[in-house]
Amino acid sequence: MKPVNSVNIERSAPQVIEDFLTGVPNLQINSIERESIDSGRWSADIKVKAQFAGKPLNLVIEVKASGQPQMVRNAAETLQRHLQNVQKDYVPVVMAPYLSPQARAVCREENVGYLDYFGNALITSDGIYIERSVPGRPESERRSLRSMYKPKAARVLRCLLHHPGRHWRISDLAEAAKVSAGLASNVGARIREFGWAELTDDGLVLVSPDDLLDSWAENYQPPKGEVYHCYTPYHGRQLTDRVRAAAGHGQVVLASFSAAEWLAPFVRHPNNYIYADEPGFVSLTEAINLKPVSKGGNIVVVLPDEDGVLDDAIQVSEGLRATSAVQTYLDLSNSGDRGKEGAQFLRSKLIDWRT
Repeated sequence: MKPVNSVNIERSAPQVIEDFLTGVPNLQINSIERESIDSGRWSADIKVKAQFAGKPLNLVIEVKASGQPQMVRNAAETLQRHLQNVQKDYVPVVMAPYLSPQARAVCREENVGYLDYFGNALITSDGIYIERSVPGRPESERRSLRSMYKPKAARVLRCLLHHPGRHWRISDLAEAAKVSAGLASNVGARIREFGWAELTDDGLVLVSPDDLLDSWAENYQPPKGEVYHCYTPYHGRQLTDRVRAAAGHGQVVLASFSAAEWLAPFVRHPNNYIYADEPGFVSLTEAINLKPVSKGGNIVVVLPDEDGVLDDAIQVSEGLRATSAVQTYLDLSNSGDRGKEGAQFLRSKLIDWRT
């Protein structure tokens, strides 16, 4: 990612503020300026004086180069702390290039308003309520999030999500995830920035596993690798027995709807889904007489480029493995409406960290 130019962001902020407020009916802008707020040595980035339907609306805005939840929380706490000593009627507002749903939730929790360059906003004060929500997110933000869920980094996330209450030393986390200590440390730092984890004296621990999983599902990309659309004459118990036999000669892992049938049955699907390595695929081809087809197939086999989804598999029956609950949830969440229904059912049964 290119480094963020915080100076340019601050310079452009007044125009962004003016453009947004100008579009609000019944709102008149009196001034937008950089002006110190008398609270020790602290000064806000921008102060706005306006009127909304005849009522005064004064905003004190803290501009941040990043909308990461932890940075937003720090800004919100700074605003609230300093405005306690000010006798004027100011509305605290945090501003950033983009504020994710998680960052906006932080603002609500901290009782401050927000505004981003994408157009999302919330400003409330004494009978005044201004809110705007823009669907989607900037492509740069999508790229940034997707980089956090790349296969190697995903190994770290899986370890954390499988043991959400555990405190991890970075060396232990790296060893469990089969990645370098540097990568484990970087992933840990990134999810801390989003407020999903904390670093304590005992190590790194997840504090918001649900938020992490929600973000991963929203930005999920299926494992890359060779994909085979095939037909097998076997089905039901006969197919299961033959898949079990094939699994003894390589990695063969039930996935997506096929995994959900064992983990949390809810939605039936006509196709079967499997992740495998090369030896497993060869054995599976012989065991269930796989035939490649262009249409009319009933089984999809993926040979992932990275072994994370295979190493993460769990045993669901003697000699039979399926993707973990987390991986199955991710695959189902991105498999259409029926898949999303199955994903939510599976999550309620197996991935509800509130219980």
